[in-house]
Amino acid sequence: MVFAANGGLVIEGQGLGARFTHTERRAEGPAYLRWLEAAGLKTVTEPVHVNEGEGDFLVVGDLVLAGTGFRTDPGAHGEVQELFGIPVVSLQLVDPRFYHLDTALAVLGDHDVAYFPEAFSPGSRGVLQRLFPDAILTGEEDATVLGLNAVSDGRHVVLPAAARDLAAQLRERGYEPVGVELSELLKAGGSVKCCTLEIRS
Repeated sequence: MVFAANGGLVIEGQGLGARFTHTERRAEGPAYLRWLEAAGLKTVTEPVHVNEGEGDFLVVGDLVLAGTGFRTDPGAHGEVQELFGIPVVSLQLVDPRFYHLDTALAVLGDHDVAYFPEAFSPGSRGVLQRLFPDAILTGEEDATVLGLNAVSDGRHVVLPAAARDLAAQLRERGYEPVGVELSELLKAGGSVKCCTLEIRS
């Protein structure tokens, strides 16, 4: 259960649990739900639809970007909007190397993201261009080492050390990249963000 990002979504003290796609991970859903229930949140809701938490739900300012295509059911996008009362923008992932949204897009600040365009359908690329015209666009080399599976506090961005070009782009934009050696974790298909579930109280 090292990939804590997949365990749920917490916004303003309300939690939504996860329901995993693959049989091998299904027992994690109830375990994460029990943790959320014991964490002192205002409410915790068991999901109806398959969703893999912050793997496919990323909060950007007053929006939730929601990925689908490989893991999370599109019905979960509506579930999130109804539960939290926040606009949800659906994004279609099309490259199986980027099976969760957090492998193809990084939230850098309330209005700032970085992403790998080729991971998304043409329509979803268009949506991202409209919402984030100044986004950092990442190349395939940095994307495939899961450079976008990063965590930002609005200034410091913790990301895989192997994502060198992305780190340079971040510096140019005024961010402070913090590279971490994660080649062993990459073998399991994860990186920095996969290990992080944000509890927004």
